[in-house]
Amino acid sequence: MEPLTESEIRASFVNCSKGEASRIRMPADLAETRWHDLDFLGWTDPGAPLRALIVVPGPVGVLLRRPEPRRSSSAMRSSMCRVCLTGHSADGVTLFVAPLAGAAGRRGNSVGEYLCSDLACSLYLRGKRQPRGRLVRQEESLSLDERVDRAMTNLGAFIKRVVA
Repeated sequence: MEPLTESEIRASFVNCSKGEASRIRMPADLAETRWHDLDFLGWTDPGAPLRALIVVPGPVGVLLRRPEPRRSSSAMRSSMCRVCLTGHSADGVTLFVAPLAGAAGRRGNSVGEYLCSDLACSLYLRGKRQPRGRLVRQEESLSLDERVDRAMTNLGAFIKRVVA
């Protein structure tokens, strides 16, 4: 991903007002971001822990809501991110909900997707981060480029549903 400035990131959001975008807190380590390891930028707003954000190349930004934290009913439960297809145990995957862009979103309409809770899909794809609690990682025959293309296609489909 090409490096983005704070103003480029704020201007990229398609499903919130300019006022909301101006109140978003950027990641604390934005200046030290290793952009070459990222296919998209994803983070949780440090000032609003139930608000998460994704910015894909273009740039196009999407505001997400995460559910209230709750104690997991089963530590043995496992889930898979619908973007990078990384398997996680317990709370490693979260259903994020995005208000639709435009009038539909202002009426309260939204779409959701199961994503890595830490929005670090790019790092999981590259093996730079490992899911917690997973003893066996499923190996794939796809190359890194093919896995990245698949992940970005999956994320792009979600973004299209938000913008539509």
